[in-house]
Amino acid sequence: MAYSTGLIWERAMTEPEAALPVTQVAVEDFTEWYVASLGGTIDIDGDQWKVTIPDTADTALSTGQVTIRCGVTDDEDIVEEPLHPDSEFFQLILRDAAERCPAGKITIEAEHVDVELPSWLKAGDVEVTETNFTPYYDRTAVVVLFQVSIETVSEYQQELLRAVAIDVRSEESLPGLAATFLELTSLTTEPSPTTTQSSLDEAKAQSILDPAREKLTERIQPVIDEIREEASRSADTEVEEYRQLQQQRIDELEEQRRALASKIDDLSEATTNADQETRVEVLKERKDTKAELSDVDEELSELRDKRDRGYPAKQQEVHKRHALDVQIEPVIITEVEYESGEIDIELSEGTISKNITVGYGSGIGLTETIQCSNCGEILSSSNSIGTIKPSIQCQSCSSSL
Repeated sequence: MAYSTGLIWERAMTEPEAALPVTQVAVEDFTEWYVASLGGTIDIDGDQWKVTIPDTADTALSTGQVTIRCGVTDDEDIVEEPLHPDSEFFQLILRDAAERCPAGKITIEAEHVDVELPSWLKAGDVEVTETNFTPYYDRTAVVVLFQVSIETVSEYQQELLRAVAIDVRSEESLPGLAATFLELTSLTTEPSPTTTQSSLDEAKAQSILDPAREKLTERIQPVIDEIREEASRSADTEVEEYRQLQQQRIDELEEQRRALASKIDDLSEATTNADQETRVEVLKERKDTKAELSDVDEELSELRDKRDRGYPAKQQEVHKRHALDVQIEPVIITEVEYESGEIDIELSEGTISKNITVGYGSGIGLTETIQCSNCGEILSSSNSIGTIKPSIQCQSCSSSL
């Protein structure tokens, strides 16, 4: 049976696009679901799970029994296989799921999803009294679930699953459809949509991947930039700490040099009135002290030179270690059929009613924009509808009436 790993995570409603945070809870839910889909069982005893996968299972995973430990632990005595978002066991399961059935197909029909009203209608005194969606034709889109890894060698790491929906004909991005897809295929959604084998050929599926990856890269660029800035600040802090340590060492060497130079002067003076035996000993000590001073001068000169050049080698080493490694890999491709047409929305404000008709897609929402009749600005969540008296106007224009 075709399926999608979208079945295992809930939609992150606070995200502007369809995003799936790979949490510990999500990982454990997925593992339970996937093992069950293979005909396996899990004996749960707190954080310790005994996972049994039958020999007859259609999987590349090792069959038989394995004991795993949920979560991350610093206890070196723990010998069980760890299970957490970054664990090898979870990555094996995710890859196995993708390889078993990397492409599926679902149909989103208007009768199975709630009407998605635009954000500009969810505030103010204007109410929606009735909606009526009329589908005209079926459209096909492809939802690609990408695994996104953003990390540095040192400390920053984010693991995300993000979905991108692309209309097959127009190659237009459909973020609303991607979010609806994740919501419909969540394990918490009842009933789950029926999935079938995708009819997409490999060439067409591959042609969707590049534009989908480009659109996702554009969307996550602010996240990448934010993590890069954090990493850069950490690198700068580390370099500054190194600079301070080196300056401390320079100060120590300068103090040591002054002490050695003073000692040499004292030893030179001591040779003036010393007897032959004492003079030989003093001269030997002065020679050793001069050698020590020479070593100090050499180290001091080297440190001063590096300081004056800004420690280029150290800066390169630190910034290289804090550099970002961004990986965006497709995991699942799902063909989605949806209905496209028009929706009639009846608006009311007090005793006044007004009907608007606008393009609409099942699982997508409005496919056309509405403008303020006064200023011409497009209505949006930040520029919501203010009144329909006597025509549709935004909040800014209605407040000046």
